Amino acid sequence: MEHRRISGIEEIPPLSPREKECILWTAKGKSSWEIGQIIGISVNTVNFHIKNVMKKTDTGSRITAAIKALQFGIIEL
Repeated sequence: MEHRRISGIEEIPPLSPREKECILWTAKGKSSWEIGQIIGISVNTVNFHIKNVMKKTDTGSRITAAIKALQFGIIEL
């Protein structure tokens, strides 16, 4: 499910609770390994969720995805 632009305004993409959790820790500067340790999942699973966030926010990096999630109000630091 991708978000679409309506009248030049981006819709907020829906993120799962786990995607929000992973991108929040990314925004706080944690590596995939650290995020996995914090929330008790594998590095591969962390990367899976972060890649989903990148797709949903139409971004090319995890940092840009975290910035967009902050801008959209999906997460707060």
